[in-house]
Amino acid sequence: MSEAAKWYVIHTYSGYENKVAQNIEKVVENRKLHDLILEVRVPTEKVTEITDGKTKEVERKTFPGYVLLKMVYTDDSWYVVRNTRGVTGFVGPGSDPTPLSEEEVKALGVETGKTVQVNYEIGDQVRVTGTAMDGFVGIVQEINLEDGTVDVMISMFGRETPATLALNQVVKLDD
Repeated sequence: MSEAAKWYVIHTYSGYENKVAQNIEKVVENRKLHDLILEVRVPTEKVTEITDGKTKEVERKTFPGYVLLKMVYTDDSWYVVRNTRGVTGFVGPGSDPTPLSEEEVKALGVETGKTVQVNYEIGDQVRVTGTAMDGFVGIVQEINLEDGTVDVMISMFGRETPATLALNQVVKLDD
């Protein structure tokens, strides 16, 4: 029966994605619906945040308010999902479940890899930390997330000096 299983998207209240996924999994377990609802997934990605020179990994929801569901579409499976607390409906015309194509599933299900997020942008004033130029202040000229570097124009001894630093070697100055 799993040959007929397709991926569907359900809409939930924002912030309730994990709870909805747990509730659906619980109902599947209790009612023994493993042959109808095969997989429940909340799409997430790992993001590296750099704030005040500190690096930390955070897992973020790729599509807040949505949960992916691999199921065989029947009246029973529709009823179970639709009546789960926190579910507002299926994604599709008139809340009619529309299965995702294989290309859409690959685009959604593929691990997007790591992305880096910093709390400063081009033109911001930053202070250098953890280098020989510790304490100097400069202006962000360019941010290279792929390389993990930031280009800063630093004012040293009355001259503008360009410097390429690691993303976590600069801290945004409060305005």
